[in-house]
Amino acid sequence: MTMFENIVFLPGQIQVSGAFGSDIIQMVIHAGPVVKLVLFILCLFSIISWTIIFTKWRLFRRARNENGLFLELFWDSTALNKIYGDSDQYSFSPVAQLFRAAYSEIMRLGKIQNPMGTKNGGAPMMPVLDVVERTLKKTALDQTNTLEKAISFLATTGNTTPFIGLFGTVWGIMESFRGIGLRGAANLAVVAPGISEALIATAAGLAAAIPAVVAYNYFSSKLSVLRNEMDLFSADFLSLVERQMVKKSVSSKEE
Repeated sequence: MTMFENIVFLPGQIQVSGAFGSDIIQMVIHAGPVVKLVLFILCLFSIISWTIIFTKWRLFRRARNENGLFLELFWDSTALNKIYGDSDQYSFSPVAQLFRAAYSEIMRLGKIQNPMGTKNGGAPMMPVLDVVERTLKKTALDQTNTLEKAISFLATTGNTTPFIGLFGTVWGIMESFRGIGLRGAANLAVVAPGISEALIATAAGLAAAIPAVVAYNYFSSKLSVLRNEMDLFSADFLSLVERQMVKKSVSSKEE
């Protein structure tokens, strides 16, 4: 018997008779129940991760684009009430939501018409800047939580799926040695199925982990950029409110 007698040539494919097929689907079908369970869990992790990746990619892209459009609107206009009306179309912009929350709070307190912080000449009210600053901080925190929601699952996937795949690898090797012990022979036909299962579990774990880790780092950097934009806008808006208060205060004293 020569070394080529076990090889069967088919169109577009080479198969080795008696050996475990090279087709991944066939490997999965012939895998043991434990390895199939591992692959099922890894598949769930991967599906959820890719869903989060596509959803967050669209969210961050729209947030960044609408931030630029709103900031252009904000600095090109001098009427805050007009900006407030036009900002309604930028619902995905964190900066626009900061402005809307702060402006609504100012309007609620009636501080635009009464910059000195008093009402009807009576007892002093909470200073406008304190109210606006706390509103901006709260809104920024809410927007940050919305943006980073579910991103932690990507980190979890990147940290856990390699170990889940490693469990499948270990189990496949255990099955290989078990087969050797039962048959009393160590040959390729006995060892190959278990080794194939082990390699599938390892590959599936890495396939789920690598995109999740890359996406997590990408979204973390984008989230940092959006946070910086919110911080800069908060500081600029507080300065703008303070200048308007001082200007109206001086005007009222001159009158």
